Amino acid sequence: MKTPSAQAERHPAEPRRSKSPANRSLERGVEILRAFRPGSELLGNGELAERTGLSRATVSRLTQTLVGTGFLQHDRARRGYRLGAPVLSLAHAMQAASPVLQVAAPWMRSVAMELRINVGLAVPDRDEMVYLESVRYNRKASLRSVVAGQRVPVELTSLGQAWLAVAPPAQRATLMALFAQRRGAQWPALRQQIDAAADSVRRHGWCVASWQPEVVALAAPLVWHQHPVHVLNMSVSSPADPASVAQQLQAPLRELAARIVDALA
Repeated sequence: MKTPSAQAERHPAEPRRSKSPANRSLERGVEILRAFRPGSELLGNGELAERTGLSRATVSRLTQTLVGTGFLQHDRARRGYRLGAPVLSLAHAMQAASPVLQVAAPWMRSVAMELRINVGLAVPDRDEMVYLESVRYNRKASLRSVVAGQRVPVELTSLGQAWLAVAPPAQRATLMALFAQRRGAQWPALRQQIDAAADSVRRHGWCVASWQPEVVALAAPLVWHQHPVHVLNMSVSSPADPASVAQQLQAPLRELAARIVDALA
């Protein structure tokens, strides 16, 4: 089964394309940039066409423009393209300009260091959650390294399930239909987990999930009127069951979430 990040086709969770020709060109250019992920650093026109659903002729025109602007680099010897440095510059500018990160990041680092846990902050992007910040201070070596910019599936993670609990109903319904199609026979059990997570968020303000072996994470949505919904999480690498980990982390998670929301509200 393909993971969400490996999907090449467009899906219903993606934004509707504008009918304006100028906007369509911009949207198509953005789709080209979106096609690049860790593990697919060099892509040719054929691969870009497959991943974006655009024609090869359209992809060829767009890649030439993106090379001209510096957002793509052309590797002639390998007949492919890779992202250019301006993409990293934009990411840095986004991080520096985020009022949520300016407030949350110092507190996240302090709590992570004090409790020797992992603390992350993420936002939704289509059917994935994107980390804006990830502070790793777990006592045990984690099975994976998580950094800012990394993506994880919405439907499997505490981050995504916490966000689904407060997502706009129409967007949630669209994503749930996508997940049902993607997960097949696994969907009924996963749907129960997502519903249970939503109930936990309504009752307690957080939910818990363990989608990787011996990694347990709690997450709480941060909801304001003036900012998009962000999701804060805390995780540990532990063989303990999720319920016992939740007992240890729920108080610091709720306290840190409240501090961030109050500071920005």
